[in-house]
Amino acid sequence: MNRVFPTQQAPHMPSPRTVRGVMLQVLYALVPGVAAHAWYFGPGIFLQLGLACGFALAFEALMLRWRGRPLRPFLNDYSAVLTAVLFALCLPPLAPWWIAAIGMLFAIVIAKHLYGGLGHNIFNPAMVGYVVVLISFPAAMTQWLPPREIAAWTPDFLDACRAVFLGTLPVLPEIDSVTRATPLDTLKTGISQGRFVGELRNSDLFGTFGGRGWEWIANWYLLGGLYLLYRRIISWQVPVAVLLSVVAVTLPAWLLDAGTNPQPLQHLFSGGLMLAAFYIATDPVSGCASPRGRLIFGAGVGILTLVIRRWGGYPDGIAFAVLLMNLAAPMIDRFTRPRIYGR
Repeated sequence: MNRVFPTQQAPHMPSPRTVRGVMLQVLYALVPGVAAHAWYFGPGIFLQLGLACGFALAFEALMLRWRGRPLRPFLNDYSAVLTAVLFALCLPPLAPWWIAAIGMLFAIVIAKHLYGGLGHNIFNPAMVGYVVVLISFPAAMTQWLPPREIAAWTPDFLDACRAVFLGTLPVLPEIDSVTRATPLDTLKTGISQGRFVGELRNSDLFGTFGGRGWEWIANWYLLGGLYLLYRRIISWQVPVAVLLSVVAVTLPAWLLDAGTNPQPLQHLFSGGLMLAAFYIATDPVSGCASPRGRLIFGAGVGILTLVIRRWGGYPDGIAFAVLLMNLAAPMIDRFTRPRIYGR
């Protein structure tokens, strides 16, 4: 009998990883980024998170009841909550309440349950919901606030409630406008008009190496992503491939012509690239399963994002890039299957 190391009864196997446990770890990793988001753009993000989670759980319960499935196991696994959180983090803080309702309708009902529920969806549900509202309601989805450091006024929680539910904001004489273009939108519009990157970066919208405020939010998402890698919640191939592919494409272009091509750090720390690399593109259901496939999948997300940012109609192409690679994931897995042992 072992007298040195205390042991329990056999079998001595590690407990299996549960869906609930994985989802909770991802939600924990998002907390620093959410806090930074609220600091720079106001508490409206908390309102969007609450609305999205409420609608997601309501649609989840409705579909489970309609399909004759038990409610408790699926409502308690936090998969619908994580979908709602990732969706809400892509919304402007003062987006109308019905944006969350429509987005969660498409994310939970159509992208998830109509394909068979958890584990059977082809597309990332959060990105499906986001793309639907982005294409359908472009005016509401582009009303971004300037960061706190340069804003003449930042709405508090009550102001955010009035804007989200009633569509009204207080009229203050010292305020000319509440919303403002994002750094990526400013770069895309300015370059298309023949202006140079150096000239555009003189705007107060830009920080040290990315968008003002956005660069610190991306830093906290990066920290949370490293935590997920440390806990082995996600594999390293997808985030590394996303980030390295962006650097590999943008670095030569920037070195050859810095006047019309932003530096790699500008792409990495503006918009939703960090969020996508560690939390969205790493979805094990809609992504690739093989190690080589994950590398190809991540590289495809990074390259398609740059293509859409430069030549597409949207300043940030993360959601479209992820959905396009979701389409290609089965074929990628088919041609990158590991060699069977013994052959």
